[in-house]
Amino acid sequence: MHAFHLSDSRSGVDRRVFLTTLAALGGTSVLRSLSAFAADKVGPDAKLLKSLREKGVNFLKTTQSEDGSWTSATQPGITAMACFGLVSAGVKTDDPTLQKGLKHLLGYLQKDGGIYHPETNHKNYETSLTLLALAGANSDGRYTAQIKSGEKFLRVLQWDETESVDQSHPNFGGGGYGKSQRPDLSNTSFLLDALKAAGVKSDDPAMKNALVFVSRCQNLESEFNTTEFAAKVNDGGFYYTPSAGGASMAGKNADGGLRSYASMTYSGLKSMLYAGLSKDDKRVKAALDWLRKFYSVEQNPGLDQQGLYYYYHTFAKSLTTLDADLFEDAKGEKHDWRKELTDALAKRQKDNGSWVNAADRWMEGDPNLTTAYALMALKYCDPK
Repeated sequence: MHAFHLSDSRSGVDRRVFLTTLAALGGTSVLRSLSAFAADKVGPDAKLLKSLREKGVNFLKTTQSEDGSWTSATQPGITAMACFGLVSAGVKTDDPTLQKGLKHLLGYLQKDGGIYHPETNHKNYETSLTLLALAGANSDGRYTAQIKSGEKFLRVLQWDETESVDQSHPNFGGGGYGKSQRPDLSNTSFLLDALKAAGVKSDDPAMKNALVFVSRCQNLESEFNTTEFAAKVNDGGFYYTPSAGGASMAGKNADGGLRSYASMTYSGLKSMLYAGLSKDDKRVKAALDWLRKFYSVEQNPGLDQQGLYYYYHTFAKSLTTLDADLFEDAKGEKHDWRKELTDALAKRQKDNGSWVNAADRWMEGDPNLTTAYALMALKYCDPK
């Protein structure tokens, strides 16, 4: 949904003739009103947005360790997130802080092409996030080789026939915390983010395989989801995983139904769009219906304040992927979501430029991680 402009060619009316005629009929007051309407823009105050980004960047520049990492030298996922946050806020590739962080990450480049700590169970997560940071800093092509090797590694890691898993298996197409563990929608979403950043197209087999798994994470009974969970909630939202007995971070109903929540629903929506589904697909429509009912920039619906900053990032990236300038909720109210999100983050930014979540689940009590999420969300909030 976009803002309407008088120059919209669909009207079939020449702008100058239209305005001249209206001026003759209604005088300059009509013209002033129309000009104001035509000049309407969406998005936040540009100065406010710039200030939030600068303060967040400055905070991360003060908390980087001497070895180039943030928070932990043995958890490259957090450092990758911080680097991607800096890139998202417009920090240039040759910035010393960013270069130091990327050098630290590339120290984890493995022979198989992945970029992860050798003892980690988070190979998909760490490699995917590092690829996002490298792709964001690759304007001159200096990281193309590492991105391509990482892409190949992620393809191998994805559950498919190479693991003797066919399409009937609930793991098929997903990404997770290593081959020995279950895939989940969060890891699969980061996998698809990384593949897309590496230039993988929507009709690629890896994207199509991922769509099989993503569709099974939706509370929507259809030919695309015949798991035991599909019909129990059936509200169009998404949950964490149908694998290994199923799980939702929002909990289960008494009948075992996996409750939907917003961060996974935005992740599911974005992932389906990446894989080439149109806005008319019933899976997309059902996801949008759920999101319209629970639109919020004050909480992660279904989890309240838990995972709020992860939610902000998936919210912003998904609505950008949807190409929605305004988002209409179930009550018919149209939201300038970029402005509302920016204002919500402005209220939450600390004096030192950081963000932190008092609901410390999934490490959102770590200001380095949470500030990175905030900057990643603000990447999509430029006024239009």
